[in-house]
Amino acid sequence: MIEGGRGGANTATGLAFEGKTDLATFLQGYRGYSVSDGNVFFNGEKIARIFKKHAFYGFLEELGIDWRRHVSKKLLPDDSIFVIVRNTLYVIECKFQRVAGSVDEKLQTCDFKKKQYARLLAPANIDVEYIYLLSDWFRQPQYKDVLDYIISVRCFYYFEHIPLWKLGLPVSERKS
Repeated sequence: MIEGGRGGANTATGLAFEGKTDLATFLQGYRGYSVSDGNVFFNGEKIARIFKKHAFYGFLEELGIDWRRHVSKKLLPDDSIFVIVRNTLYVIECKFQRVAGSVDEKLQTCDFKKKQYARLLAPANIDVEYIYLLSDWFRQPQYKDVLDYIISVRCFYYFEHIPLWKLGLPVSERKS
């Protein structure tokens, strides 16, 4: 991300990459959207549910899923959204980098983590998509191989923003 720059923060149709902005806050900035207690509404109709970190395990409890029977360690998503009409949980992991470091290797874990989420949600027959929201740092040539790998294992990545359509959400205009 360009320090002091505008980057994806001005993108009108996607989740902007901002270290402090979570999905719920972002969505509420668009016409027609409201979020209450993790429930996402568009024009008054409930369309999705948002879970951060440990809140995801409350969702599993509601579904009658004991995570310990399916995986050996808790997974804590940065953000996730269950889009009702798609019957899909979109796991969103935000990776911001300004210098080389441990995040480099974390990008290579998407296949494993997506499979773990899929194992957790299989009893409820819910699909899983795994998406990285990356800062512009990862556009550098040395990340080509890992970015190619992410796509090869049917995970996704976006720089600075994720289009709302990718999450199965209605596209709307930013509130003034």
